[in-house]
Amino acid sequence: MRRITIWLLSTVAALVLLFSYRTSTMGAGGETSAIASGSDGPAGSGSSWTGTDDGSGSSNGGTSSGGDTSSGGGGTSSGSGTATGSVAQTRWGPVQVRITVSGGRITDVTAVQVPDGNHRDQEINDYAVPILRQEALAAQSARIDTVSGATVTSDGYRESLQSAIDAAHLK
Repeated sequence: MRRITIWLLSTVAALVLLFSYRTSTMGAGGETSAIASGSDGPAGSGSSWTGTDDGSGSSNGGTSSGGDTSSGGGGTSSGSGTATGSVAQTRWGPVQVRITVSGGRITDVTAVQVPDGNHRDQEINDYAVPILRQEALAAQSARIDTVSGATVTSDGYRESLQSAIDAAHLK
């Protein structure tokens, strides 16, 4: 009886830890953190900007280091180009997005990487990614709702989207 009780308590404790573990960078208030800089991730996971600028922001075609927009005067870019967000490593696999910017507005969002380890991942992403794209275009920010049934992918999408927005120097 004692072994069963210990096993049951251990299992419950493990489940509580598993379900309370957050894989996203969501902070209080539902805003994403600007820590997705690529400096802590694997090579090639940083965000980058390729495009033109009107002088109000920095555009060097290199790797951005998170949300720092102080170089080149800071502010919102009204240039055009693409920005690829850092790779958000989720428990189901990597998520990465690329934004296209024109006139300082996000005109397109493309999922570069999504979890694809099994058939269920593909089903979830076929449903969730178009909704996340539509939400991002409407919001013009990473403050988008989580798609029901795709929480982990939604969190990774927001994280990568925020780093792409930071790389493009959009507010």
